[in-house]
Amino acid sequence: MLTLAKDPIGELSPPDDAARCNVDGNAPTSSSLLDLDSLEIGNSFADLPATFYTRLQPTPLPAPYLVGISQSAATLIRLDAASGGSEQFLQIFTGNQNLPASKPLAAVYSGHQFGVWAGQLGDGRAILLGDVATFGAEPPGRIELQLKGAGLTPYSRTADGRAVLRSSIREFLCSEAMAALGIPTSRALCVTGSDQFVLRETPETCAVATRMAPSFIRFGSFEHWYYTDRLDELKTLADHVIDRHYPHLREQANPYGALLAETTRRTAHLIAQWQAVGFMHGVMNTDNMSILGLTLDYGPFGFMEAFDARHICNHSDHAGRYAYHMQPKIGHWNCFALGQALLPLIGTVDDVHLALQCYQTEFSDKLDRLLHAKLGLQSLQPDDATLLQRLFDILQESHVDYTQFFRRLGNLQIDNPAADEPLRDLFINRPAFDAWAQEYRLRLQLDSRSDQDRKIAMDAVNPKYVLRNYLAQIAIEKAQNKDFSEVARLLAVLEKPFDEQLENEHYAALPPDWAQSLEVSCSS
Repeated sequence: MLTLAKDPIGELSPPDDAARCNVDGNAPTSSSLLDLDSLEIGNSFADLPATFYTRLQPTPLPAPYLVGISQSAATLIRLDAASGGSEQFLQIFTGNQNLPASKPLAAVYSGHQFGVWAGQLGDGRAILLGDVATFGAEPPGRIELQLKGAGLTPYSRTADGRAVLRSSIREFLCSEAMAALGIPTSRALCVTGSDQFVLRETPETCAVATRMAPSFIRFGSFEHWYYTDRLDELKTLADHVIDRHYPHLREQANPYGALLAETTRRTAHLIAQWQAVGFMHGVMNTDNMSILGLTLDYGPFGFMEAFDARHICNHSDHAGRYAYHMQPKIGHWNCFALGQALLPLIGTVDDVHLALQCYQTEFSDKLDRLLHAKLGLQSLQPDDATLLQRLFDILQESHVDYTQFFRRLGNLQIDNPAADEPLRDLFINRPAFDAWAQEYRLRLQLDSRSDQDRKIAMDAVNPKYVLRNYLAQIAIEKAQNKDFSEVARLLAVLEKPFDEQLENEHYAALPPDWAQSLEVSCSS
């Protein structure tokens, strides 16, 4: 096979349809909500040849109970969240009972893990139920339902195919939090639990998370066929993705090159959004990268607290490959890996490079727009890059809480430096902040925007509430004692991240001292 001659970040090479699952439209009325028996399920992925998956049934869990449900996610498929307490709901979304017409399956894929080719992977604990119609989309779309933690599959390798309560709650809450932030993501309908134990570092109870996405196809899905020299299957998969999710690309002279370019563009935009909000994925392996540019597979993720560009949220990432400042480069590397897999379809190395070259510009332009919005800047000025760099320098020096800083920055008044105290209190080096604030005020004057108008605009893009690890841990510990009330409360807060929510101020507080000992790893 031909290989790409250029690696965009060679130092990382191993030494040996929807942009998000939010659907525009009015909320369904109570009379238009569906019960589970009326949920018509299709099986688009199951229509692919049998080499792409293994048909199997989920492994039942005894006596399931509801841990949490998202009304917002349920609305996407016109499902009434009130049905979450029914026995039928629990049995279906724990994997004990099938939806009518469902053809459950586990998909095969491969991937690069921590920069090293890992060979065949696949859905080791996820089972796809099928796809259902979305509500309010024009034109109508479809979204897949997948059970994570539903038992052994042929791709489980040495694992048990189960998920545990703590990781399922984290994925549930973060999926919905990211959607509320406007960041492309898979969604989470619900989490169900069981008292059945599995062994991790210690015995833990099982749980199943129901995930939703227009597609769960990954970069690694294409790598699987490329590296096994199965080019017919590679073309079949690419045609499936184009026909189902990118039909407009059929009009292009090279539809497969256009597919790579579109995925590269979406990936660049996604990671710019991660950087702007301070989100760290933790495991950006190619098997965790969505062909639709969605945030996929929440494991050891984290939101930036004390700012450190080199922060590593994954305790298993000893070399820091997926540190915060590395995410843009890794996104490019992963698109490059996808380009390698699509090379036989695209034609030439030059055509692949042409499709990939949009990454840097798309990422930089998107991030620049996002940061301008976060600072309340309407125009583009020649010295803006310097102003931004100095800001991140002082955030780094004082390890300022990322979310609190940008939220409080909206309260800055051009003609009243005395009102800066809540901002200054975040900095160890206050003179450095004062110097930057003086530059910022001069810059704001170039836009001729009132303090009030700027604050409204900034509060609409700078969240007050994000899923801090300690907040998730509190909810998890209560849930482990069968108290699921904090899961529901925290979800309600995270669904409105830009609102003041004065009654929930404590959810925006700095992490307590005990939170410094929290660690999340690939086993999370």
